[in-house]
Amino acid sequence: MARQPIWTRDGDLYAHELLYRAPDGRAMGVDLWHVDAQDLATAAVLDALREGAAYLREGRAFVNVTRSFLVDDLQLPEPHENLVLEVVETVPADPEVMEGLIRLRELGHAIALDDFAADANQVAMLPYADYVKVDCREMVRRGSALVDLARRDGATLVAERVSDVALLDRCLQLGFDLLQGDTLGAATLKHP
Repeated sequence: MARQPIWTRDGDLYAHELLYRAPDGRAMGVDLWHVDAQDLATAAVLDALREGAAYLREGRAFVNVTRSFLVDDLQLPEPHENLVLEVVETVPADPEVMEGLIRLRELGHAIALDDFAADANQVAMLPYADYVKVDCREMVRRGSALVDLARRDGATLVAERVSDVALLDRCLQLGFDLLQGDTLGAATLKHP
């Protein structure tokens, strides 16, 4: 298990994304796995969150979830103010998923859309998103129109893969609320 911090614009720690990792800590490319294996990885992260060390339970946690968790094929933990269900970008906006999003929000779960690229499925899910995470690589390719669309329904915007100060400045100019990236830290965010 690994965690990556998510920061406020002011450099305060807001949350962590909890990530499935190899025993030696290496990234596993879970997003490229078959959906059944992705389900197992998600279940492992959720189990670690329920039962794990204190550092996994500190503050708000974003956890990637697959379709199976949204349509109630696999069990989620009880809603909690510090748990954010991050819908992976491969989840289709089929009727069961849309019903699942409505049901989960009514139960009190917070929902995030991961790697928002404005595909039709993600756009259909926007009204149910509390957070929209925009990959900076996609933002660079598509510009401010992508950010405007992500913001359309009032979700909190998270810039993902913020990799350098120039990109950080661009994200701040575009009005992102939260920032996530391997090289970010409080000191980076408080630069002059």
